[in-house]
Amino acid sequence: MSKLNNSLIEAAQDLGSDRFRVMKNVTVPLSMPGVLSGITMVFVPSVSTFYITQKLSGGQIVLIGDVIETQFQSVNNYNLGAALSFVLMILILICLGVMNYFGADDKNDEGVII
Repeated sequence: MSKLNNSLIEAAQDLGSDRFRVMKNVTVPLSMPGVLSGITMVFVPSVSTFYITQKLSGGQIVLIGDVIETQFQSVNNYNLGAALSFVLMILILICLGVMNYFGADDKNDEGVII
């Protein structure tokens, strides 16, 4: 939302759109790439970690999500489960930082991010 061009919202309001129409016709369509990226970054890994590996491998393949789940549910070792979750979160944040640093800003000739 921070990269959303405010002039587009102002233009929609100047043309007579109320807040609902601005949200429906301007903000949501421009935010969809971020929403899809969020779904891809959160939903798909969680499904692959907690469902697909358990169903396809019969418990023979162990991923980090399975280890964390076991620490919380079966072993009741909450300290290790929390530490593994924290380390995994730090690694994900580092990867996101690297992606944002090296990601190119796609701009057209007018300087508007596309």
